[in-house]
Amino acid sequence: MRRSIGKTIVELIHADITDLATDAIVNAANEELQLGGGVAGAIRRRGGSAIQRECDDIGGTPVGTAVITTGGNLKARFVIHCVGPRWGEGQEDEKLANAILSALKLADGRQFRSIAFPAISTGIFGFPKDRAAQVILSTTIDYLKQGISKLRRVIFCLYDPSSFDIFKQVMERLTPC
Repeated sequence: MRRSIGKTIVELIHADITDLATDAIVNAANEELQLGGGVAGAIRRRGGSAIQRECDDIGGTPVGTAVITTGGNLKARFVIHCVGPRWGEGQEDEKLANAILSALKLADGRQFRSIAFPAISTGIFGFPKDRAAQVILSTTIDYLKQGISKLRRVIFCLYDPSSFDIFKQVMERLTPC
Protein backbone atom coordinates (compact mmCIF):
# COMPACT_ATOMS: atom_id res chain seq x y z
CA MET A 1 0.00 0.00 0.00
CA ARG A 2 1.34 3.43 -1.00
CA ARG A 3 0.34 7.01 -0.37
CA SER A 4 1.95 10.27 -1.47
CA ILE A 5 2.46 12.87 1.23
CA GLY A 6 3.93 15.92 -0.49
CA LYS A 7 7.10 14.74 -2.23
CA THR A 8 7.36 11.59 -0.12
CA ILE A 9 5.97 8.12 -0.81
CA VAL A 10 4.75 6.40 2.36
CA GLU A 11 4.58 2.67 1.89
CA LEU A 12 3.39 -0.28 3.97
CA ILE A 13 5.03 -3.62 3.27
CA HIS A 14 4.96 -7.10 4.81
CA ALA A 15 8.63 -8.12 4.93
CA ASP A 16 11.79 -8.54 7.02
CA ILE A 17 13.22 -5.07 7.69
CA THR A 18 16.78 -6.44 7.66
CA ASP A 19 16.39 -7.22 3.93
CA LEU A 20 15.77 -3.60 2.92
CA ALA A 21 18.34 -1.51 1.06
CA THR A 22 17.32 1.91 2.40
CA ASP A 23 19.53 4.69 3.71
CA ALA A 24 18.42 3.65 7.20
CA ILE A 25 16.31 1.08 8.94
CA VAL A 26 14.91 1.80 12.37
CA ASN A 27 15.56 -0.50 15.30
CA ALA A 28 12.93 -0.86 18.03
CA ALA A 29 15.57 -0.23 20.70
CA ASN A 30 15.70 -0.29 24.48
CA GLU A 31 17.27 2.51 26.54
CA GLU A 32 20.48 0.54 27.03
CA LEU A 33 20.82 -0.07 23.26
CA GLN A 34 21.28 -3.79 23.85
CA LEU A 35 20.36 -5.75 20.73
CA GLY A 36 18.45 -8.63 22.29
CA GLY A 37 15.35 -10.13 20.68
CA GLY A 38 12.73 -9.11 18.14
CA VAL A 39 13.76 -6.51 15.57
CA ALA A 40 16.94 -5.70 17.51
CA GLY A 41 17.99 -9.34 17.56
CA ALA A 42 17.38 -9.69 13.83
CA ILE A 43 19.49 -6.58 13.21
CA ARG A 44 22.30 -7.99 15.37
CA ARG A 45 22.22 -11.37 13.62
CA ARG A 46 22.13 -9.94 10.10
CA GLY A 47 24.17 -6.79 10.66
CA GLY A 48 26.95 -8.25 12.78
CA SER A 49 28.58 -7.40 16.09
CA ALA A 50 29.90 -4.02 14.90
CA ILE A 51 26.44 -2.52 15.39
CA GLN A 52 26.33 -3.64 19.03
CA ARG A 53 29.85 -2.29 19.60
CA GLU A 54 28.75 1.11 18.26
CA CYS A 55 25.69 0.99 20.53
CA ASP A 56 27.95 0.16 23.49
CA ASP A 57 30.12 3.18 22.65
CA ILE A 58 27.02 5.41 22.62
CA GLY A 59 25.99 3.91 25.95
CA GLY A 60 22.23 4.42 25.79
CA THR A 61 19.50 6.94 25.05
CA PRO A 62 16.24 7.84 26.84
CA VAL A 63 12.72 6.81 25.83
CA GLY A 64 11.43 9.07 23.07
CA THR A 65 14.83 9.63 21.46
CA ALA A 66 16.90 8.04 18.70
CA VAL A 67 20.58 7.56 17.91
CA ILE A 68 22.38 6.28 14.82
CA THR A 69 24.99 3.65 14.01
CA THR A 70 26.29 2.22 10.77
CA GLY A 71 24.42 -0.68 9.22
CA GLY A 72 27.24 -3.19 9.57
CA ASN A 73 26.56 -6.06 7.15
CA LEU A 74 22.98 -4.97 6.43
CA LYS A 75 21.84 -3.72 3.04
CA ALA A 76 20.78 -0.49 4.79
CA ARG A 77 23.65 1.94 5.27
CA PHE A 78 22.62 2.97 8.79
CA VAL A 79 20.51 1.86 11.73
CA ILE A 80 18.54 4.45 13.68
CA HIS A 81 17.92 3.09 17.18
CA CYS A 82 14.56 4.48 18.26
CA VAL A 83 13.48 3.98 21.89
CA GLY A 84 9.73 3.74 22.23
CA PRO A 85 7.85 3.38 25.51
CA ARG A 86 6.82 0.28 27.37
CA TRP A 87 3.06 -0.01 27.71
CA GLY A 88 1.99 1.06 31.20
CA GLU A 89 4.84 3.45 31.97
CA GLY A 90 2.71 6.55 31.39
CA GLN A 91 2.45 9.12 28.58
CA GLU A 92 2.99 6.33 26.06
CA ASP A 93 1.42 8.13 23.08
CA GLU A 94 3.57 11.22 23.58
CA LYS A 95 6.73 9.19 24.10
CA LEU A 96 6.10 7.09 21.00
CA ALA A 97 5.41 10.19 18.89
CA ASN A 98 8.64 11.75 20.17
CA ALA A 99 10.61 8.61 19.31
CA ILE A 100 9.24 8.60 15.75
CA LEU A 101 9.93 12.33 15.33
CA SER A 102 13.47 11.86 16.66
CA ALA A 103 14.14 9.17 14.06
CA LEU A 104 12.66 11.24 11.22
CA LYS A 105 14.64 14.34 12.21
CA LEU A 106 17.83 12.32 12.54
CA ALA A 107 17.30 10.92 9.03
CA ASP A 108 16.63 14.40 7.66
CA GLY A 109 19.67 15.78 9.44
CA ARG A 110 21.76 13.22 7.57
CA GLN A 111 19.99 14.09 4.26
CA PHE A 112 18.68 10.54 3.91
CA ARG A 113 16.22 9.85 1.11
CA SER A 114 14.76 6.59 2.47
CA ILE A 115 13.98 5.08 5.85
CA ALA A 116 12.13 1.98 7.05
CA PHE A 117 10.34 1.62 10.40
CA PRO A 118 9.06 -1.48 12.19
CA ALA A 119 6.05 -1.31 14.53
CA ILE A 120 7.96 0.41 17.36
CA SER A 121 7.00 -0.66 20.91
CA THR A 122 4.45 -3.30 19.83
CA GLY A 123 6.60 -6.35 20.57
CA ILE A 124 7.88 -7.09 24.06
CA PHE A 125 7.12 -3.48 25.09
CA GLY A 126 3.42 -4.37 24.82
CA PHE A 127 2.04 -1.24 23.14
CA PRO A 128 -1.34 -2.13 21.55
CA LYS A 129 -0.81 -2.41 17.80
CA ASP A 130 -3.84 -0.40 16.73
CA ARG A 131 -2.98 2.47 19.04
CA ALA A 132 0.70 2.36 18.04
CA ALA A 133 -0.24 2.39 14.35
CA GLN A 134 -2.35 5.50 14.91
CA VAL A 135 0.45 7.33 16.74
CA ILE A 136 3.25 6.22 14.40
CA LEU A 137 1.42 6.92 11.14
CA SER A 138 -0.22 10.19 12.20
CA THR A 139 3.09 11.51 13.58
CA THR A 140 4.89 10.62 10.34
CA ILE A 141 2.17 12.05 8.10
CA ASP A 142 2.01 15.30 10.09
CA TYR A 143 5.79 15.62 9.90
CA LEU A 144 5.86 15.03 6.14
CA LYS A 145 2.99 17.48 5.53
CA GLN A 146 5.23 20.29 6.81
CA GLY A 147 7.11 20.04 3.50
CA ILE A 148 10.57 20.33 5.09
CA SER A 149 11.66 16.69 4.85
CA LYS A 150 14.26 15.49 2.36
CA LEU A 151 12.92 11.95 2.69
CA ARG A 152 11.40 10.64 -0.52
CA ARG A 153 10.43 7.19 0.74
CA VAL A 154 9.21 6.19 4.20
CA ILE A 155 8.48 2.50 4.59
CA PHE A 156 6.61 0.84 7.42
CA CYS A 157 7.87 -2.71 7.33
CA LEU A 158 5.54 -5.03 9.20
CA TYR A 159 6.81 -8.52 9.87
CA ASP A 160 3.56 -10.28 10.70
CA PRO A 161 0.30 -10.23 8.74
CA SER A 162 -1.81 -8.96 11.65
CA SER A 163 0.42 -5.90 12.13
CA PHE A 164 0.28 -5.21 8.40
CA ASP A 165 -3.52 -5.39 8.42
CA ILE A 166 -3.79 -3.06 11.41
CA PHE A 167 -1.39 -0.49 9.88
CA LYS A 168 -3.24 -0.74 6.56
CA GLN A 169 -6.59 0.02 8.19
CA VAL A 170 -5.15 3.02 10.03
CA MET A 171 -3.40 4.29 6.88
CA GLU A 172 -6.65 4.06 4.93
CA ARG A 173 -8.43 6.13 7.61
CA LEU A 174 -5.66 8.75 7.77
CA THR A 175 -5.07 9.05 4.01
CA PRO A 176 -8.26 8.20 2.12
CA CYS A 177 -7.90 7.98 -1.65
